[in-house]
Amino acid sequence: MSDTFSKSATAGRPPVYALVGNPNCGKSTLFNALTGLKQKVGNYPGVTVEKRIGTTYSQHGRPITVIDLPGTYSLAARSPDEAIVRDVLLGRRTDTAQPDRIICIVDATNLERNLYLVHQVLDLGRPVILVLNMMDLVATAGLNLRLTRLEHALGIPVVPCEAANGKGILELRLAMSRPDLPLSRHSWDIPVPIAPAVSELQASLVEHDRKQPLIARAEALLLLTDQDTVRVAGSTPLSAPTTAILAAWKRRWEGEGIDWSGALVNSRYEGIGRLCAEVVQRTGRSGPGISDRIDGVVVHPLWGWLVLGGVMAVLFLSIFTLAEYPMNWIDARVAALGGWVQDLMPPGDLRDLVTGGAIAGVGGVVVFLPQILILFFFLGLLESTGYMARAAFIMDRLMSRVGLNGKSFIPLLSSYACAIPGIMATRTIEDPKDRLVTILVAPLMSCSARLPVYLLMIAALLPGDRVSVGAKVGLMLLMYALGTLGAFGFAWLFKKYLLQGEPPLMLMELPPYRLPRLRDVLLHMLERAGLFLRKAGTIILGISIVLWFLTTYPKHPGPATSQDQIAHSFAGTAGRVLEPAIKPLGFDWRIGIGLISSFAAREVFVSSLAVVFSVDSLDGGKHADIAPLRSSLAAAVWPDGAKLFTPLVCLTLMIYYVFAMQCMSTVAVVQRETNSWRWPLFQIAYMTGTAWLVCFAVYQTGRALGF
Repeated sequence: MSDTFSKSATAGRPPVYALVGNPNCGKSTLFNALTGLKQKVGNYPGVTVEKRIGTTYSQHGRPITVIDLPGTYSLAARSPDEAIVRDVLLGRRTDTAQPDRIICIVDATNLERNLYLVHQVLDLGRPVILVLNMMDLVATAGLNLRLTRLEHALGIPVVPCEAANGKGILELRLAMSRPDLPLSRHSWDIPVPIAPAVSELQASLVEHDRKQPLIARAEALLLLTDQDTVRVAGSTPLSAPTTAILAAWKRRWEGEGIDWSGALVNSRYEGIGRLCAEVVQRTGRSGPGISDRIDGVVVHPLWGWLVLGGVMAVLFLSIFTLAEYPMNWIDARVAALGGWVQDLMPPGDLRDLVTGGAIAGVGGVVVFLPQILILFFFLGLLESTGYMARAAFIMDRLMSRVGLNGKSFIPLLSSYACAIPGIMATRTIEDPKDRLVTILVAPLMSCSARLPVYLLMIAALLPGDRVSVGAKVGLMLLMYALGTLGAFGFAWLFKKYLLQGEPPLMLMELPPYRLPRLRDVLLHMLERAGLFLRKAGTIILGISIVLWFLTTYPKHPGPATSQDQIAHSFAGTAGRVLEPAIKPLGFDWRIGIGLISSFAAREVFVSSLAVVFSVDSLDGGKHADIAPLRSSLAAAVWPDGAKLFTPLVCLTLMIYYVFAMQCMSTVAVVQRETNSWRWPLFQIAYMTGTAWLVCFAVYQTGRALGF
C-alpha cells in the first residue's frame, strides 16, 4: 500500500516526519544527527512546550522536515507535553500539520516497555519506521534481538542504530527516502465489551470530527483510556455528539463494573508480550554493567552528595579560571572599538550615545560570554552523560521533605541555566499542585542571567590581586546555595499552607551512562550563546540607549559635573524617587536606576551601571569595560563622602538578585503556563518582598556589627 510521501512532495512541501519515543531513548541525539545545524527551536503557540523542527535530506538530495516531539511513554496524555505528542499525531493541532510519516525510536535494551508507545502509534495507520537505538548495549544487557522476525511481525522497516556514535544514520536516511514505505500489518484484539464503543466512537469521529477512519479508530481507543485527560491550548475540541457518546459508554460501564481502561491496556501488553517472546532472546551473560558500578558511588547516600558538590565546585572554578583569557580578549576588543569610535567621531551627544550608551552597555555584558558558555557546556555534559537523572534521584529524599519529589528537581536544575526552560520542563510533572509550586519557586534558582551581576560584585568585593580564586568560588557557591535553599523553603511553605497535597512517589528511569557526544554539547552551547548575543544585541542594546537618553536629558541648566547631570536627568529623578525605599538596604539612587532597568532582564543591571558610571571610567571615557567599571564602583561615594560599594553593599546586592523577581520574560511564561495573571503577580510580590526583607536584615545587621 502506498503512503502520502509522493502526495506531499507534489503538494509543494517537503514530506514531514514526526520523531517520537520514550524519555531517555536517545531521541534528541538522533534528531541532532539527522538535522545538524538545520534546526529551528520555538514553542507551540499557546503552549510553552519546546517545538524543534529540522531539515534532513533524502538519498537524492530532497529536503525532509523532521519534527522532534517531547518524550512520552504513551499517547494517553498525563501531562501537557504528552498531550502535545498526542495532538500532533492525531492532527488536532491547528498550528502544526499532521505528519506524513512517523519515526519511532526505542531503547533496544528495554524493548517490551518501549513497544507500548509503538503499538499505539501503529494504530494511526501512518507509515512508520522503527529505530532500535543503543544497539551497542544489547549484548552487555545479555540480550539477542531477532530483527528480521520483528520486522516481519510488524510489517515496517526496522533500523538498528547507535545514534550517539553515528551508526545507522545512513540506513535510516535510506529508509526515509523510500517512496513506497509500507503500512504496518499490526493488529491486536480489542476486548469484546469495549469493541462496540470503539466502533461507535470511530463512526462519530469520522462523521462529526472529519477524521480519517484509521485515525478515528486510534483516537477512539485513546478516548477510552482513563489516563488520557489532559487538554492544552491550540487543540481542536471534540464535537458534541462524540463527547456525548463517550460519556454514555463510560456511565454504562461504571454501572456494570467494567474496567474499560484497564482492559484496553492489558490487551495491548498481552500482544506486546507475545511479540517480545518471539523477538527477544536472553543469552544469560547479563550482569552488573558499568552504569551499575558507577551508580554505586554516584547515587550513594553519602558519596553521591560529595560527587554533586564536587561537580558544582569544578563548574564554578572553571568559570573563574578558564574564562579569564577569553574575557580579557573580548574586553580589549570592546575597548579598542570604543577608542576607535571616540577618535573617529566629533564630540557631541551622538558620540556619547555610541560610546557611553551602546558600546558601554552592550560591552559590559558581552564580556561575560565566555563564562556563560562554560556554564552551558558543563550543563550539556551533565545532561548527555546521564548524570542529570542521578542528581534528581539523590535529591528525591530532600525534595520529599518540602512536599515535592525528585521529578521537580529536573526543572529546578534546568533553571540554573534559565528559568524559562525550567518552567517549561514542569510540564512533565503530573500533579497540578506540584507543578504550580515548582513554577513558583523555579526563578529562585540562580540562572545564567544573574551570573554577570554576581561576577561584577565579586570582582568589586574581592579584587583578584588580594584574594584567592577559592574565595571567589566559595562566594559564588554561597549565592547558588542561598537560591536553592530559598526555593526549597518556599516550596515547603506553599505545599504546607497554600497548595496542600501529598508528594507523589517518584518513578524515574536512570538512563545508562554514555560518553558525551561533543557535537551535541557544542550545538546546545552555541544555541544558548546565540540567544545570549541576540539579547545583548536587542534588549540590552535598546535599554542601554534608552538609559543613556534618560541619563543625558534634560540637560543641566548650568555648568555641572557628570554626576550632577545624571542626578538632574530623568533617570536620576526616578532613582531619587526610589531611593527612600532602597536606602535601608545600603543602595543609593544610582543603584536604583540599575534595579529599575533590570526588570527587563537581570543582566541589564550590569549594562545600566556601565552607562551610569561610564562617565567616570578611568580610561578617559572611551568605554566602560570591567576593570574601569569595577574601579568606578570602588570610587563611588555618598554625598557625605562615604564609600558606596562597600563589601557589605556588594554582598547585599548579590543577595537581592538571588531572591528578587526581575525578568519580564519569565513573568510572561508563568502567565502562559498558569493561564492567569494571579500567579505571576503573586510571584513578583513574594520574591521582591523577600529580597527586600532579607537584604534589610543583612545590611542592618552588618552595620550594627561594624562592617
